[in-house]
Amino acid sequence: MAATEGVLLGMGNPLLDISAVVDDDFLTKYDIKLNNAILAEEKHLPMYDELASKSNVEYIAGGATQNTIRVAQWMLQTPGATSYMGCIGKDKFGEEMKKNAQAAGVTAHYYEDETAPTGTCAVCVVGGERSLIANLSAANCYKSEHLKRPENWALVEKAKYIYIAGFFLTVSPESIQLVAEHAAANNKVFLMNLSAPFICEFFRDAQEKVLPYVDYIFGNETEAKIFAKVRGWETENIEEIALKISQLPLASGKQKRIAVITQGADPVVVAEDGKVKTFPVILLPKEKLVDTNGAGDAFVGGFLSQLVQGKSIEDSVRAGCYAANVIIQRSGCTYPEKPDFN
Repeated sequence: MAATEGVLLGMGNPLLDISAVVDDDFLTKYDIKLNNAILAEEKHLPMYDELASKSNVEYIAGGATQNTIRVAQWMLQTPGATSYMGCIGKDKFGEEMKKNAQAAGVTAHYYEDETAPTGTCAVCVVGGERSLIANLSAANCYKSEHLKRPENWALVEKAKYIYIAGFFLTVSPESIQLVAEHAAANNKVFLMNLSAPFICEFFRDAQEKVLPYVDYIFGNETEAKIFAKVRGWETENIEEIALKISQLPLASGKQKRIAVITQGADPVVVAEDGKVKTFPVILLPKEKLVDTNGAGDAFVGGFLSQLVQGKSIEDSVRAGCYAANVIIQRSGCTYPEKPDFN
C-alpha cells in the first residue's frame, strides 16, 4: 500500500550541521573522539567559528530525527507523507531550516523561539568517520505547549507511526510521554533510537520511563554495549543485548518490541519474538566512503519508508541498508534527487 499523507511523524532537535574535514590535531585540541555524539561544553564553543572559517565547510539541515524523516520522505516520494516538529530560532539558520524541510517535502511545524539562536551541530570528519558536537540552543527550548496546540496535535492524530531519537529525551521528556501514551492508546507504532552513549548513560531514567511504550528500538553497537553496561548485563554480545532489549517490560496496549541494532559494516541484528536474525549490509569500498555522518539516521529513514507501507522487516532492513549506503557516499545527510530502490 502506498504511504498516506502524514503517516509518519518525527519530533526532535532541528540542528544546522556545520560540517568540515578536519585533522587529528583539531580533534585533540577540542578533546573530541571519532564516532561519538556529545553536547557542547564551554571548551567546544570556539570550534564552531573555526569550522565555519574552513574552505571546505558545508551547512546542511540536520538533527538526528529530522535526518531520518527527510530520508523516509525521499524514499517514499509521496509529498507530505511525513511531518516533523522541533524548535528553531528566529534567524537565518532557522529560515534555512524551513526552506530545507519544504524542499524535502516534509510538513514541518517548527516552534520558533524568540530568545535563542537555531541549534547547530559541529560535524568533524576525519578519514570518512565523524564526530558530532551539538550546541542545542533553540532546539533545547521545545515545550509541550507547542505540541498541544490543535494545529500541531493534528499531526499526531494523523500519524500512524511516530519516531523520536533519544536525543529529544534531554529536551522534552513530557512531549515524548504524551505521544507515547497516545500511540499506546490508539494502536499506533511508536519508535525510538538509543542515539548516543551519553543518552544511555546519563539519561537512563528518562529512557527507562519511555521504553515500555517503544515498539521498535534502534541503535548501533556502541550504544547497545553502553546500554547493557549501565544495566549490569555483563555481555558485549550484540545479539544477546538486542534480545534482552526486545524483552524488557511493555506498557499495557503494547504487544511486543523489536530491537534493531546496526554495526557499521557488520550485519544488522534484529531481535523479535525471542529470536535473533542478522542481515548483511551493502559493503562499500573504502575509497567510496565520503563520510558516515547521518548513516544511522538514514538507515532508520529507509527502514521506516517500507514499514509505513506495511512491508516486512526484511524489506525494511534492506531499504535501511540501501539508504545508509547512499548517504555515506555523500557529504552530510544528503541524497540524489530520486532513490533507486526496489
